[in-house]
Amino acid sequence: MIVHDASAKRFTSDVDGFQSVLDYRLEESIMTITHTGVPAQVAGRGIAGELMKSALATARAAGWKVRPSCSYAIAFMAKHPEFEDLRSN
Repeated sequence: MIVHDASAKRFTSDVDGFQSVLDYRLEESIMTITHTGVPAQVAGRGIAGELMKSALATARAAGWKVRPSCSYAIAFMAKHPEFEDLRSN
């Protein structure tokens, strides 16, 4: 399960006792994804992708644009053209 803490600007997922995170900044309706982190103990299970999908769904629902800033977010958005409409100029 993914939890969005809007006040901390963070999405989290706890798997097998390890917390994975996606951090962002929000300025003028632009969500800048600054960091995704998944502990090595639970890596390779698609957790970062699920965090991204949740963040992007949140952005879409709120009418925000998205600026991927961390390497994972950049690569994810490049591989998933269905989210291209969210990309900020």
